Amino acid sequence: MIVTIFKKDLKLYFSDKRSVLLTFLLPIVLISLFAFAFGGVGGSTKQRPVSLLVSDNDHSADSRAVIAGLDSLKGLVMIAKEKKEAIDLVRKGSYVGVLIFEKGFQDSIQAGKKLPLELKYDAAREIEMGMLQSVLMQHLLRSIGRKSVKAKMNTYFEKNFPGMPQETKEKVFKDMDADSEGISGTTNATMELKMTSMRKEGEDKGNLGLIQAVAGTAIMMLLFSITGIGSGLLDEKEAGTLKRLLYAPVKPTDILFGKMATSLTIAILQLAVMFVFSWLAFGLPIFKDVPSLLLMIICTAFAVSSFGIFLVAIAKSRQQLQGLSTIIILVMSAIGGSMIPLFIMPAIMQKIAVISVNYWGIQGFYDIFWRNLPLSDILPKMAVLVTIGFVMTLISVRLFKKNILKMV
Repeated sequence: MIVTIFKKDLKLYFSDKRSVLLTFLLPIVLISLFAFAFGGVGGSTKQRPVSLLVSDNDHSADSRAVIAGLDSLKGLVMIAKEKKEAIDLVRKGSYVGVLIFEKGFQDSIQAGKKLPLELKYDAAREIEMGMLQSVLMQHLLRSIGRKSVKAKMNTYFEKNFPGMPQETKEKVFKDMDADSEGISGTTNATMELKMTSMRKEGEDKGNLGLIQAVAGTAIMMLLFSITGIGSGLLDEKEAGTLKRLLYAPVKPTDILFGKMATSLTIAILQLAVMFVFSWLAFGLPIFKDVPSLLLMIICTAFAVSSFGIFLVAIAKSRQQLQGLSTIIILVMSAIGGSMIPLFIMPAIMQKIAVISVNYWGIQGFYDIFWRNLPLSDILPKMAVLVTIGFVMTLISVRLFKKNILKMV
């Protein structure tokens, strides 16, 4: 009897395609995505190169030599830009930072003075910045550290010991080279790298981890909620309610748009409630740019609700929708940044992320709460979300009409 029950349950289980997909396919897909995201594919430990902007306002032999040396390092790509353009790109989150060589860089080396060198960076990518800082400092110490110390010591000798023979100076320098602590200690005073976040002082900023948690989770859960709301349409289809509606003076598209209006309204309310809760419970500064936040909520809700209705339109039953939507939403959330911050993903994953609704929504909320960008700079991301919404709506209308005609 036990064997009979075992065989029966096993047969029933494997006849349920949704259960099989959720048990085997979904974990395999998520494991593959996380492996790509954390760089665990192919057994390679090679780090992806970091692109760093550089602005050379000194245009000297020393500044060019330092930049060439940095560009030759593995894992670092230097991209030359004008100072104003570079700062704007970093402020928008397009690059991790910009290394600025101000005028007088070479003269400061020769005089042994503090270097007019500054690294402006995107505060939303502080982990990358921390690793990059150590690489930059090591290279600067190697490339110009000794030259800077020699220049400083020469100035000291000429001021306090005029007429000191050059041989004596060279012996002092040789002794300093032999004493690694002495040369490094003298170098550190002049080789300090000024680091400046692209955030303005005194800005009402949110916590980076909180912003990631709120935006990523809100959009992922919204996708599940909207799919659940849209599944009511399939329930009506299976119960025969939808077919009875067709005998009334109602157009098929009116039924679809009615459902979409409901989904959009609930999506806006859900996002609004999540952000208000985050403000009350965790202090998320939601009032810093209310117009941008409201527009981003509406655009995100429109894209998500349209995508949810699209999933409903391609499914033939509620069971099929549940299995399909779970896989698609979790995959989109994984590659779009809801589960893993994008800056720790490999370059290929960051490029793939742009196909996800999650990506555009999360980046838009980052621009509002963290980068403090004006509305004009956030509008392109809003436009992408609206475009996704319209495309999904058009496809859904065609699929819905096709499915309705099959019922008549």
